[in-house]
Amino acid sequence: MYRPYPMDYPILDDLLVYSQAVCNGEIVACQKHQWACRRFLDDLNRQGAKDFPYVFDQKKALLFLNWMKLFRHRKGILTGQRIDPHPIQKFVFGNIYGWGHMDTNYRRFNKAYWQVGRKNAKSQSLSCVASYELMAFGENASEVYCAATKKDQAKIVWSETDAMLRGCKELQGKFRVAYNTIYHDKTSSEMKALSKEDKKTGDGFNPQCGVIDEYHAHETTEIYDIIDSGMGARPQPLLMIITTAGHELNNPCYRVEYDLVTRILDPDHPYENDQYFAIVNELDKDDKGELIDDVKDPSCWEKANPIAASYPEGRKYIADRLDIALEVPEKMNDVLTKNFNVWVNAREQGYMNLAKWAACKVDKMPGLTGKDCYIGIDLSAKIDLTSVTFEFPLEGGKYAVLSHSFVPEETLAAKLKTDKVPYDLWVRQSWITLTDGAVVDYRYIMDYIKNQVKENGWIVKELCVDPWNATQFNQEMMDDGYEVVEIIQGIKTLAGPTKDFRDQVYQGNIIHDGNPVLAWAMGNAITRMDHNKNIMLDKAKSKQRIDPVAALMNAHVRGMHVEPKTDVSKYAKEEFLNQLWGL
Repeated sequence: MYRPYPMDYPILDDLLVYSQAVCNGEIVACQKHQWACRRFLDDLNRQGAKDFPYVFDQKKALLFLNWMKLFRHRKGILTGQRIDPHPIQKFVFGNIYGWGHMDTNYRRFNKAYWQVGRKNAKSQSLSCVASYELMAFGENASEVYCAATKKDQAKIVWSETDAMLRGCKELQGKFRVAYNTIYHDKTSSEMKALSKEDKKTGDGFNPQCGVIDEYHAHETTEIYDIIDSGMGARPQPLLMIITTAGHELNNPCYRVEYDLVTRILDPDHPYENDQYFAIVNELDKDDKGELIDDVKDPSCWEKANPIAASYPEGRKYIADRLDIALEVPEKMNDVLTKNFNVWVNAREQGYMNLAKWAACKVDKMPGLTGKDCYIGIDLSAKIDLTSVTFEFPLEGGKYAVLSHSFVPEETLAAKLKTDKVPYDLWVRQSWITLTDGAVVDYRYIMDYIKNQVKENGWIVKELCVDPWNATQFNQEMMDDGYEVVEIIQGIKTLAGPTKDFRDQVYQGNIIHDGNPVLAWAMGNAITRMDHNKNIMLDKAKSKQRIDPVAALMNAHVRGMHVEPKTDVSKYAKEEFLNQLWGL
């Protein structure tokens, strides 16, 4: 029997008790889960304020949760039983549907991101969202899309929605299915599966709702952008992402979305975005990207598996998967990403662990005025990305790194299509400079270097340049008084610096400003190894551009040999003098 919550049910009390229990440790939860609950509690305290014009409406939250209760479980030990929303589902969807603007009454959150382990009702939750937006949210002529890169993946949520609707006797006669489309004739709304294989451009799309399952598998933002860009005409659209972690850290889910939601949730360094709901269930890591939680410790499994780890059969499933991975190590990466929701950089011969690279980012770079600087330059082909990197050896054996790149203006549109990365956004954010014409004019690079050095008071020790195609560039810079060193692009020259730079990153000795172009290139970098296990970057095997990293390696060839200066302020002066004079 269908037993909805009565409309006077105090769902807000449930969410308050749940959030407080998460924050005080009564419910096992990871840091980002705790941050999400703290954000909810803080928002309740400031709702209705002039600078926060949102209020929580219990009835709106209950409407969606009662919609979920209409349906039945289709898999597992609860097959055939009505869905009774789990506490975390109440929290997630109570937030998404409960918050609204106090003046317009439109929904607050038009984007939502939930990262959670496998077997935690992801497809079920997305199907409830999709069918609700199709039939019950109240928008006429709604277009709802289940989106993925592959047709089979896109059909998972669509098929689950179709099956759940067919199994709900209360909704019979209220929808129809034809031509791979679910129709709700009362509101002239329809729901379809959408994949990259459909080769849609987004023209004519007017989505009310887009649900993206397993976003970690998307190599580009193409599908995301098709849905997001089409939502502009809707007063209260919803883009809903539910995903596990993955093993490709250069895909947009990790490189863009995971980083974004982390900043939204982090109370110490928040990125204010009141219209984006976010929650992440994962094992915790330290500041260097190392796991704090032991996957073999069952007491932490709820962090990544709030639903699956809440009942015996789910815990057995996790334990069985882990037992196999401990016996067959090749399976461990899959278990870490799917069951424990840990991002793992498993790219074959990938150069850099991007989690460790991200851990070296600082909110504010140290003062570099008057510091020695080694400038690495990779001129590349004139129609490609050209990059300059500035490396500053600092006290205590640390290095500060800055990077900038250049793209010919006339090739920008083509590169956006071929490389599938947001060059145009990076131009607007000043990480990339457009040069006139169809090829990079190297005078732009020369002028940029000179202006940066002059404006910032840097002391340039050497320009470290790949000699390929650089004869004129080198000569002109030498004529201007710069000392130019040609960096031969061979394993004999680059093996040591390439390995050393990675070691410095892993030890936390590199400081950078989070340049997304450099981070993207770092994720693209592939290495090759000789018979003596020496490594260097392999441009031929890297699928995407690595020019900023190549420029950085050129700088590090020379910068790594600088004797670190001792920062006396970090030590007791007496101890320093004793060491200096052997007293």
